[in-house]
Amino acid sequence: MRIWSLYRLISAAVAAFILAFVLSMAPAGAQERPAVNNPGAQGVSEQQLLDELGKIQGRVSIPDRKATTLQQPQGRDYQTFERTALPWVGAFIIVGTVLSIALFYLIRGRIRTQAGESGQKILRFNALERLLHWTTATAFIVLAITGLNLIFGKRLLMPLIGPEAFSSWSIWAKYAHHFVSWAFMLGVVLMLLTWIRHNLPDRYDAKWLKSAGGFFDRSNRTHVPAGRFNTGQKLIFWSVVVGGTALSVSGIFMLFPFSFTDVNGMQTAQYVHAIVGLIMIAVIIGHIYIGTLGMEGAYQAMGSGSVDLNWAKEHHSAWVEEQQGKTGARTPPHSAAEPAE
Repeated sequence: MRIWSLYRLISAAVAAFILAFVLSMAPAGAQERPAVNNPGAQGVSEQQLLDELGKIQGRVSIPDRKATTLQQPQGRDYQTFERTALPWVGAFIIVGTVLSIALFYLIRGRIRTQAGESGQKILRFNALERLLHWTTATAFIVLAITGLNLIFGKRLLMPLIGPEAFSSWSIWAKYAHHFVSWAFMLGVVLMLLTWIRHNLPDRYDAKWLKSAGGFFDRSNRTHVPAGRFNTGQKLIFWSVVVGGTALSVSGIFMLFPFSFTDVNGMQTAQYVHAIVGLIMIAVIIGHIYIGTLGMEGAYQAMGSGSVDLNWAKEHHSAWVEEQQGKTGARTPPHSAAEPAE
């Protein structure tokens, strides 16, 4: 009996130990259960990823590996630039250019031919050159209008014409921008090949720059010698060539997205395209002013192709002497002998 009593006592002690062990482990099990039901409990926060890696990146099963990057600081910087800084920069450049030209016109007035018209004409640009100029110029104007729509359209145009009309206009503006860009790129290349030899530095440039081409001489008595293109026109030419090249390259990057670069490269291309485009618009506004309202007789050079002889002597005297030497005439009349440059 004593043995049986001892056996029962030992069994009861073992049972009590097992029960106590189970009860002691129950709270730990209860604490672990939420981790099983919440797999993201141990995950890192968005801010931790940005602080440690500079971006939020995941895994994808599709071929486009760019989709693994969900967010990056550069993207937010570009968004701030595109939505906030760019409209102000664009307004400052364009409005500032127009106001500066208006002020210049009020102070200086129109640059007139001091000797008046001679009645004799000299061919300045042939038909092919004028076609090249106007084709490239028209393409640029279309690109400028449709490009500015991306910056200012939603803010200025949509409140005037309504969302539906603005949506339709923007779609067609995008198509026009894409297709007309090829005509502009071709025009820049042809202009470079056609006129580069006339736009290289020469001995007249330093004097022209020193006197600013006589633009600030209200008496119209300053006539600086110049070849076929004076220094101011050379600056316009190289602005178009260099700026047009930058617009073309950055534009191709955007026409074929991610074909040549990654997300950061695409954002850089858009920075370049926007800023260079705005500067080019300002340059062309100045060019249009000088070629029309700003200077008497200038428009005829690209209008009919022929200019008055006195005008040519006052603005391009070295070029006139060169043409006189070729034709053997002291004061050439309307000269069909002007070479096709």
